[in-house]
Parts: sequence; structure tokens; C-alpha cells
Amino acid sequence: MQILSGKKVSASLREALKVQAVKFQQKAGRPPGLGVILVGEDPASQVYVRNKFKACEEVGFQSFEERLPNPKSIDEVLALVEKLNENPEVDGFLVQLPLPDSKWERAVLDKIDPAKDADGLTAENVGLLWLDRARVLPCTPAGVIEILKFYGHEMARKNAVVVGRSQIVGRPMAQLLLKENATVTIAHSKTPDVGALTREADIVVVAAGRPQLLGREDFKQGAVVIDVGIHRVNGRLCGDVRFEELEGHVLAATPVPGGVGPMTITMLLKNALTLAQRSLQNKGSR
Repeated sequence: MQILSGKKVSASLREALKVQAVKFQQKAGRPPGLGVILVGEDPASQVYVRNKFKACEEVGFQSFEERLPNPKSIDEVLALVEKLNENPEVDGFLVQLPLPDSKWERAVLDKIDPAKDADGLTAENVGLLWLDRARVLPCTPAGVIEILKFYGHEMARKNAVVVGRSQIVGRPMAQLLLKENATVTIAHSKTPDVGALTREADIVVVAAGRPQLLGREDFKQGAVVIDVGIHRVNGRLCGDVRFEELEGHVLAATPVPGGVGPMTITMLLKNALTLAQRSLQNKGSR
């Protein structure tokens, strides 16, 4: 079984990003700028934000952080979004999810200037994705595509199943696989027999959010399995797939940790650079 290492792919992409960041700075007189708004005090979110800033430093980006530990209302969050919208040194930014109140999410995301939407989650950018006119691609699904391409796994004319239909991973994942000319099926919590679908698939992307949901019996011999899930169970990290069961059965699979996870932040950096380059180009053409 081939181990699909996201760490390896990420390292390769980050080396290229370093070079592009230097070229951008030579033209713009400043490094590309990535901002993060952290609302609340969720420990996992704090770790994710720290990792994003470490990645910025590694590739030569400037980072901008706005924290709001105890928001009293959505208006405080919207004010921070507007602050980064108006900061000319911030080329792209994101609001770290989840928010303390899930009902705020759509209003907050849609307050982001679509031209600075580093996660590609505003309604405008989601719509552009489905029209094949995306400014940037959602980070985790884009990372999955990069892994498959890096290791030479053809998607065109293959049957692909995406397990999960979230707005952040499942649905955009299906769209990106369609763009690569795969034949795509989405399975979800209301699908009567998920295994019946995954056992027929050449490529399976599992983003169900349920630890160790699928195992050897759920995949056909020679399938390519991408595990997007990450959970801590009994003190150890695991994914949505029982990875240790796959050896000798599937063609290739991503481990957890070290598979899809490292790609998400790298694709965020790539998005920020894309937005920075587009902004600079637009200024030059005025």
C-alpha cells in the first residue's frame, strides 16, 4: 500500500511559495499578508491559529491577528472583519471556525470582502466555485486534489465517492473531483448503505466526522482512500478510516496524522498569495 504523505506534498509546495513570496515582495514592496480572526477561546482553534502563523513565518508572509475572547454580540465580530477588509496590507484573511454562536457564521463569513476571502467560504466565492470561476479553492478539498496529483493518481474517468456533505469539505470536494472529470457520488448520514457505494469506488474521500467509521470491508481491492477526519480517541489521533486494516488491500491511503492535515494550511497560504497577486495586478492595471 502506498502511503500518501501530505507532509511531503506540503513541504514541496511551501518551497515554491517561499520563492513566489520573495518575487511578490520585490514587486509590492511588502510581503504577502494573511490575517486571522479568532473569536472565543476554543483550545483547538487556538492551536490551529498558532500553526497558521508559524506557516506564515516559514514561507515569508506577514501575519495579522485579531482576537475577541468574549464577544458580547455579532457586531463586535463584524467590526473586526471590516477592519481587515480595509487594511491594505492584508491580502487575504479568514475567521477561524467554529464561532461561539453558530447562528453568526453565515453573516460573519459574508461580511468578508470576497476578494480577501482566503478560505473561499463567502457565498459569492462558493457560487463562483460551482460556476468553475473560483478566485481561490477551499483549502482542504484543494489539498486532497494536490495529494492525488502529486502521487500520480488519475481522477478522470474514475468513480469517486465523497463521504460527507459539509459546506467546508464534502460539497466542494465533490465539485473539485467533478472538475477533474471523475464521476462523483456523495454519501452522507442519511445514505442507507454507505459501504455499498464506497465498495464500488476507485477513489474514496472520507470526511464524515466520525472516528474509525470505515475499514477494510468498505473499500474495493486497489482503491485510493483519502481520510480527511482527525479525532483524538483514547489519547491517540485517528481518522474516519481504520487505517491499519488497509495494508495489502487498497492501492494507496493517507495516514492520520500526516495525511490531509498538513495540506490545509499550505493551501491557505497558496490562496493568500493568489489573492495578493491578483490585488497587485488590479492595482497595476488601473
